[in-house]
Amino acid sequence: METVYLETTFVSYLVSRPSRDLLVAAHQQTTKDWWLERRQNFECYVSQVLLDEASAGDPEEAKTRMAMISGFPVLEITEETESLTAAIIDSGAIPSHAVRDAAHIAIATINDMDYLLTWNCKHLANAQMIRRVAVVCNEQGYNMPVICTPEELMGE
Repeated sequence: METVYLETTFVSYLVSRPSRDLLVAAHQQTTKDWWLERRQNFECYVSQVLLDEASAGDPEEAKTRMAMISGFPVLEITEETESLTAAIIDSGAIPSHAVRDAAHIAIATINDMDYLLTWNCKHLANAQMIRRVAVVCNEQGYNMPVICTPEELMGE
């Protein structure tokens, strides 16, 4: 079975109140559709970075986010993931203020995930960033997972 690392924006879109912004509302619906129709086709994983981000903010919303991801295996943050995170940031592939985004990629990469599922199109599901980060991962001896949105992972 293929593996998916769930990034924080995916979980946020899954449980957030419907947006009045039509594009965001469409993304929220696609996220819910993926959760209901496709999730069972994958082994889903989270990390401590996701847990830290998901547990922050409004206490009621954080509780809802945490409930949705409870029970998923938590990928460990190791020296290897910290080293790859640093390499991604040091290369300039992802800006230093987005270190958690680099960490999501490093964790998914080190743990040999097939996909990293996200709605973060600024630093993660961004074709130019993906290309630069993939070079860094390859130079470090790793294959980066496919970084995509739920829309791209809806299947046939």
